[in-house]
This record gives sequence, structure tokens and C-alpha cells, in this order.
Amino acid sequence: MIEKLRTITKVIRGDPETVHNEHRRRVLTFILFTLAVCVVILVSFIIHWTNENETLKYPTNLGPEITRGIDSTIQWVVINGEWFFDGIRDAIQITLGKLRDVLIWIPWPVMVAIIFLLGWRMSTFRVGAFSALGVMAIGLVNLWEPAMITIALMAVSVSIAIVFGISAGIIMARSNFVESLMRPVLDAMQTMPSFVYLVPGIMLFGLGNVGAILATVLYAIPPCIRLTNLGIRQVDPSAVEAGRSFGSTPLQLLYKVQIPMAIPTIMAGINQTVMMALAMSTIAAMVGAGGLGIEVLRSMGQLEEGKAFVAGTAIVLMAIIFDRISQGYVLSRND
Repeated sequence: MIEKLRTITKVIRGDPETVHNEHRRRVLTFILFTLAVCVVILVSFIIHWTNENETLKYPTNLGPEITRGIDSTIQWVVINGEWFFDGIRDAIQITLGKLRDVLIWIPWPVMVAIIFLLGWRMSTFRVGAFSALGVMAIGLVNLWEPAMITIALMAVSVSIAIVFGISAGIIMARSNFVESLMRPVLDAMQTMPSFVYLVPGIMLFGLGNVGAILATVLYAIPPCIRLTNLGIRQVDPSAVEAGRSFGSTPLQLLYKVQIPMAIPTIMAGINQTVMMALAMSTIAAMVGAGGLGIEVLRSMGQLEEGKAFVAGTAIVLMAIIFDRISQGYVLSRND
């Protein structure tokens, strides 16, 4: 590493010998890359010209065996765990229904005032005023009720993601072995197409809000896990050592030293979780979730681009409101 830094420094300063060697290295690299590309093209041309495509096919197809194994496993889980999944579905449906009814029941001036006070106290007066005006703008385009349904869906989804995400992040921060196991899983979850998350929701809970909530949780939970783990690991070791010297137990050290000092990073993870949950709202509408997502989906299906644009803008506006309020809270904690 030190040798590379010295070479870079010599190149920047214009040392003739170093610049010449660096130029030769780049030219050689380019020539080797060009030769490799030419070889690949030549071999491919020869294979196609000699009609050897059939002999170069894979000797077997393992796809059917894998898919049958997955299908039988899922079927066994659904049949034998019906009582478990039915209980979860009923609990989530009841919670979501009550929350949705309460949000719709609250008069819109009261809700606007609540959002203004929330933005003001957690961030700044300007953010509070912008949030109130943004919510009023959503109401002016006759999307108040879908917006409240979306808030209810997001509240349930994000709450579940936060509970499990922070817990998993704490476990990762306490064990390097668990972190080494979880890291590739999180990498796969964050690179997987969002439509894939609809599959387990439909299989385990069927069409409807509960399947959409599960898909949203799976899609939005990785940032919360990662940043919780990162925040706890970045706590000043001297503060941790001071807590140990005063006789704190590992649990007291976690809840009284590490988590409070990691709150800004954890809140950043929660902020990203909320953003990703809102981004999933339109896709989740494909399996029966209501709210603004179904308005976008229905409008696009009927080729009503104007309505789709208005509903999509409402989702973007809600995302900005949540983002500004949560960022204001993180900045106030840092101060």
C-alpha cells in the first residue's frame, strides 16, 4: 500500500522514469485486454461456424428438481403452519383496520395540525409548515383517504421492520460470527428485484394487505439492520470501557451507553427504511394493498396518466415529509 502511494506521488510530481513506467503499464494492460476480447470473439465465431452449439449445451437441467423441492417445502410449511400464519394475519388485519379507521376518523384540520406540530418539534418550524402544506395539498386533489390508508400501511410495516431490524442489528453488533453470516444475506436482499418479495407474502398469507405488509417489511428492513449494527460498532470504545469500569452489565451497557450514542445512525437507518417502504407501496398494491399505490396502479391500467402522475406525486410528497422530519430529528440529536 505504501509503495502504491509512493508511485502515485511520483506520477503526480512528474518523475520522468515513473511516468514512463506507468505509461508502459497502461499500454500493456490495454493490449492484453484487447487480445482477450479478440480471443473471445474468435472462439465464439468458430463455435457458431462449426455448428457445435448443440454439443456445448449443459448436460442436464436441474431446474425442475429444484422448483419441485421448493414447491413441496412451501406447501408443507403452509399446511402445517396454517394456525401460526392465520394468527399473524388476523392480528395484523385487526391492527391495520383499527389504525386505518382512526386516521380516517380524525378530521383533516386536526391531522394537519398534528403533522405541523410533529415536524416543528422534531425538526424546525419551516419543516413543520412545509409538512402541513404538503398534507393539505394531498387533500386538495381528493387523495386524503388513500393517503391515510398509506400512512396506516406504512406505520404497521415500518414498525415491524424497526422491531426486527434493530434486534437483528444488535445481535450482529454483538457477534462477528453472526455478522459474517448476515452480511451476504443482506447483500442478496438489497440486490433482489422488489417484485420477488411479493412471492412469500402471497404464499404464506394470500392476497391482501397482510401479504403486502410482509413484502414491504422484507424489502425495507436491510438498511435498519445494517445501520443499527454500524452505529453500535462505531460507539467510542472509551465510553464502553468507562461503562464497564462502573460495573455495568452487558445489558445495561447496551441500553444505557451503546444504543443512546448510536441513535443518530440508527435513526438514519429508520429513515431509509421508511423511504424504501414508501417506494414499495405501488408494487405492494399489485397484491391487494390499498392507499395511494392502488390509485397509481389503477390509473396506469386505465391509461389515465394525469391521475397516475398526481397519485405518484402524492407518494413522493409523503416521502419528502417523512424524510425531512426524520432528518431533522437526527440533526437535533447530533447537536
